[in-house]
Amino acid sequence: MEWFNELKINEILSLFDLIGTFVFAISGALAASTKKLDLFGATFIAFVTALGGGTVRDLLIGSTPVGWMEDITYLTVILIAVGVTFIFYEHIRKLRKTLFLFDTIGIAVFTVLGLQKALLINIDPMIAVMMGMFSAILGGVIRDILINEIPLIFRAEIYALACIAGGALFIVLDNMGVGFEINAIITISIIIAIRILAIKFKIGLPKIIRNE
Repeated sequence: MEWFNELKINEILSLFDLIGTFVFAISGALAASTKKLDLFGATFIAFVTALGGGTVRDLLIGSTPVGWMEDITYLTVILIAVGVTFIFYEHIRKLRKTLFLFDTIGIAVFTVLGLQKALLINIDPMIAVMMGMFSAILGGVIRDILINEIPLIFRAEIYALACIAGGALFIVLDNMGVGFEINAIITISIIIAIRILAIKFKIGLPKIIRNE
């Protein structure tokens, strides 16, 4: 029965991984539309948004070929996301809250998957937390740089910090002997909760230079 539960959890994580990829790709396509890029440009921005973080992580930890090269499903999901954005652009723009929720789920799942992948090849836990964060947020950073915007993680909003906090919790629970399935559920829930509460109550880090 234990193997069945583990399989079920892994299937759920894989589903969330694809959902996160889909939503990140839509986020990239929408960002590209604000800069009036053509369909190819939008597809490229969608690609780096959805897969940039995982690609950088895999290159840093020496895991090659990188994940998306071994599974065509990710590219298919991105192309579908771009197509959906192109066809239903006006409707999707009105779903900001829904996209925010899926985006939050995406960064939470990507954090756990990236962290676990690093731990499996014996990366130091502190570095593994960074790899989890990179998986979650670097795609968005690359996207914003390419379209000439200040990346979200460099603003006052709590974003990368939620991933770091969740990753640190994952390591603590792992050292306490908590199984991966339960640990993943707790960590993902905490990251989602931190992100939602930070937005709801406008919680953020202070700026170095305050308004004069």
